[in-house]
Amino acid sequence: MQDNVDSLGGVGGDRLDGLIDGLVQHGYAISPGYFPLSLVRALREEAQHRDRQGEFQLAGIGRRQVHQKDTRVRSDRTCWLRGETLAQCQLLEGLESLRVAVNRSLFMGLFELESHFAIYGPGDYYQRHLDAFNGNNGRLLSVVLYLNEGWQSQWGGRLRLWPEPDAQGVASEVEPRAGTLVAFLSEKIPHEVLAATRERYSIAGWFRCNNTTADWLDPPR
Repeated sequence: MQDNVDSLGGVGGDRLDGLIDGLVQHGYAISPGYFPLSLVRALREEAQHRDRQGEFQLAGIGRRQVHQKDTRVRSDRTCWLRGETLAQCQLLEGLESLRVAVNRSLFMGLFELESHFAIYGPGDYYQRHLDAFNGNNGRLLSVVLYLNEGWQSQWGGRLRLWPEPDAQGVASEVEPRAGTLVAFLSEKIPHEVLAATRERYSIAGWFRCNNTTADWLDPPR
């Protein structure tokens, strides 16, 4: 397949290999233009439509009994993806290719993906955190896709990454430009979403291991 072609998934082998190499070397990888602009536009328009329909809710932290909403930690709004539209299906197909490739190369045991749209209004943020801590929610690999065309540096809204949980120095900052995909190890890479002066659209997802047992369905449906 031609690299970054404007077709289903839109992902070429070079970009996929680059993401895997970044995960091996740093625990995170950044790939500008990973998904085609037509798909990014369709996803952003869907997010805007769902927001107008009132489908977004203030995001929470934690899972199950410890789930809570705390705007001191994060202030974005989210809406879960369930593969209900063509654009979602195209995105999920591209991310499925990533899951298969990572499992083949890194033997991570990625089993399934949970993901949501996220809207950060002007001034919204998400403080430094890990997406998983000692495997307590099954998340192994986090991914973020940005949906913002024409984003300018002075608007802020960058994703800040640290190289390890106890690190003081920042490893990288990523501007939320349309089509950029970021992947990082959920238990190892702390990150923070900095406030922006413009509305900011993204999709966040987490590849999880299979924690389901005969007595416990995880994640619950």
